[in-house]
Amino acid sequence: MADRKAESLHSSIGLLGISAGSLLLAAHFYSVPRAVPLIPSTALGVLLLILSSLLAYAGIRRSLRNASLFLSLCLTISVFWCGYGVVFILGGQGVLNDTGDFHNALVPGLVTFTLALLIIAVVGFLCREVILAMIASAVSLASAHEVAMHYSTAFGSSAVACNYMIVCLVGGYFALGRILYFLTKEKIALPGTDLAKKKTHEQIQSTSGSMNPFAVTGLILNMLSASVFGCRLLGVTGKLFIGQVPWLWAAGIYQIGICILSYRAMDVLMATFFGFTSVLKFAGGYCLLYPIWQLEEPSFPTPFLVVFSILFVVLALFLTLKSPVDGLYLLFYVAYCIALSCRPKGFFEGGPQGVDVAIFAASALMTLIHLYNVKASAKIPTGKGAVKALLARSSFLKLREGADLHAPYLGYSKYADAEVLGYACSVLASFAITMTGDPQAPLATVVIPWVVVAGGILKLLGGSVAFARGKTLESSAFILYAVMWIIWGLTRYGGLYGTTRSFHAAVGIIVFMLFNGFIVFCTLFLSIAWFFYSLTFLLITVSFLLDAIHALPAGYDIAATLIFGLVSFYCFLSALFNSIFEGSCLPMGRPIVQLSGAGGGMTKCLHLPARKASSVKRIADILKNGGTCGIPTDTVYVLVAACNRPDAVEKAHHSKRQAQDRPMSLWISSLKQLEPAKHLFSPLLWDFMEAAWPSPISLVVPRGEWVDFLGMKDSAKYVGTPQSIAIRIPDCSVTTHLIDLVGPIVVTSANPTGEADTTHHNQVYAKLGDKVDAVLCDGPSPENIASTVVDCTKIDSGNIGFFRVGIIPKSQVLQILEQVQKKHVFVPNSGICTTKGQEEHVNHSHAVRNGVGTAASEETVPGQSPSDGCENHTRL
Repeated sequence: MADRKAESLHSSIGLLGISAGSLLLAAHFYSVPRAVPLIPSTALGVLLLILSSLLAYAGIRRSLRNASLFLSLCLTISVFWCGYGVVFILGGQGVLNDTGDFHNALVPGLVTFTLALLIIAVVGFLCREVILAMIASAVSLASAHEVAMHYSTAFGSSAVACNYMIVCLVGGYFALGRILYFLTKEKIALPGTDLAKKKTHEQIQSTSGSMNPFAVTGLILNMLSASVFGCRLLGVTGKLFIGQVPWLWAAGIYQIGICILSYRAMDVLMATFFGFTSVLKFAGGYCLLYPIWQLEEPSFPTPFLVVFSILFVVLALFLTLKSPVDGLYLLFYVAYCIALSCRPKGFFEGGPQGVDVAIFAASALMTLIHLYNVKASAKIPTGKGAVKALLARSSFLKLREGADLHAPYLGYSKYADAEVLGYACSVLASFAITMTGDPQAPLATVVIPWVVVAGGILKLLGGSVAFARGKTLESSAFILYAVMWIIWGLTRYGGLYGTTRSFHAAVGIIVFMLFNGFIVFCTLFLSIAWFFYSLTFLLITVSFLLDAIHALPAGYDIAATLIFGLVSFYCFLSALFNSIFEGSCLPMGRPIVQLSGAGGGMTKCLHLPARKASSVKRIADILKNGGTCGIPTDTVYVLVAACNRPDAVEKAHHSKRQAQDRPMSLWISSLKQLEPAKHLFSPLLWDFMEAAWPSPISLVVPRGEWVDFLGMKDSAKYVGTPQSIAIRIPDCSVTTHLIDLVGPIVVTSANPTGEADTTHHNQVYAKLGDKVDAVLCDGPSPENIASTVVDCTKIDSGNIGFFRVGIIPKSQVLQILEQVQKKHVFVPNSGICTTKGQEEHVNHSHAVRNGVGTAASEETVPGQSPSDGCENHTRL
């Protein structure tokens, strides 16, 4: 019910936001013939920017639940009104002086969104999304009429306003439908306004396929940037100037957002591609802004664009393995970079503009293919099966597939790995600074976009995603390097210090070098490739330092950037191979210094989210097949194995170097699992177990013939001591459900003997990642203190002891025992107890959580030493 209300809320916000913006534009175009417009241009632009933000929010929030046409419509109109609003603001502030400037500024965007919204409308009608299709077609017609209005006075502004009024009417109909739906408590739903019926089908469509729903918007953004330069070549616009920058930079900003969302959709290759294209969009906007300072057009660094084309080629080859059509599409950008490198004036030359026209057409076709394949049940073939069949015959290369493609998830958020983009940005930034530039005109060479956007902004993005995945060291390095590229790029190539050199800049660079020195030291424990990656960046910082003090030897900066660029390129290839293929074709290498107990970096065990029932089932299957797993509990994380798999019990014992005085304990999900051996337990002990559990109370009970019922055979020697065994029912629904599926399990703490307990699945991965088969991930532990261990070996004589007082205090355990003893009459000196009447059993839920205290070793049994964090054995 809550999810359905959230779906309705975000859909209503999106469609009503489109209706509100359409009403503003309708009022504006109706008042165009008047001498004074009804809404001032600046005010209209600001309102459109606000509505574009609202539409982006509605589309993204809705898309996190399912892939739909609504996402593409909201994000497309959001980009449209963002650029449109900025153009209106420029006009209101007098930057666009005459009608011709408005024509040249508006037409590229209007042409793009006319075609893009028409594609969305066609797919909407084909997939029976009538309301969304009508809105898309009406806005498309409005944009087409506005283009015609700029070329012929015969087309009045009233036609544009009428189309926007259609959008308002459709939005009003939708609003009426939703109001009736809620007022009648879901009994009345107007046709096309009942979102609940579509939800299940859309979720099945989104989970069954591997399409990236955000790719459609990214392709439309490519159409937008290509339209700006393509229209100039075709004569649709008269010049390239500042009025077209809003379209380019709006496309660049939204493209970075699409890059992040593509990582959220687990699409590493398309996310990297959209990151690359955002750099080109910001560079195009920079080139159109440059004539504000200088009359001549800026020049392009040839080495950078050649390297950029190589990166596009490599990315296209890997993307072809997933989708040959997408791989062929990337070849247009390879041609684009080559065309830019061949022409010194870059975007202003006819060759690159001709490629822009081809990119516009190809992007429109790819938009149609992706949008239809995401929404429709019948797919347009893209050649995925053919490449997969070819690679299936290869024994050397095997594609990664299935739910574990981007495992492990080490952080709280679900993102694919962004290291591919991070390494690629290092390559781009390093080769961009091989151009020294002119100190008298530092902005004349287009270097700032490559260094600041690629080396700075996108590397910050990669560091943020790495942090979300729990990669603390990698994220720290990416963020530090990004800050360095941004500061140095603006300082050196932005002309901030001119021909002079600053002592303060040198001090700042030295501080960065100290931070990087710490990262170099830490990478000794990560991998060989990361060590050389961070070490060679020191060469870059030394180059910055020598330049800051005006002592840079000739050729040193070029040599340093080449070395760092080549190391980064190897890391880029290695990350690509590891994300697409199984195994390590291009390994990152082992840690130079191996820490004891830190094996997670070498072998990646399976990581599954605990909130999914399917994950618990997979863990159960692994345990049934003789595997060992790390799982969350009501206290700290533990390492478990199935009792009926003696080989797994022995494996769990050896995997953490279990000490002889720290035997493993036994967990069950219900006393029914011990029902066949109930006659082997005293009535008082049985009732005490029934009253105490489920809770974080481990009861140490006498060992007996009941152990044979568990099927441990010879491995039983690893569980408990020859005299006793610790046993409990955890107060955790995930754990008890797992035990229901597997049967009784043996448990030990998920850390090497003598080390601190693990309170997060990251720590399990780091300490035992190469020794366990899977980890059930549930974030931080609910408590950082272990269970209370009670000695019940002499309970029939009225005595209990405490090996360790953990989360449950002594007083509460004694209170439970007292309640149980009231049901029994003790015969003095006989050791036999009888039940007094058929009284009702007491409530099972006696656990009290305090959450305070230091972590103690989990699931220890008699024989534990005081140095391990337990209390001495005491008697009541």
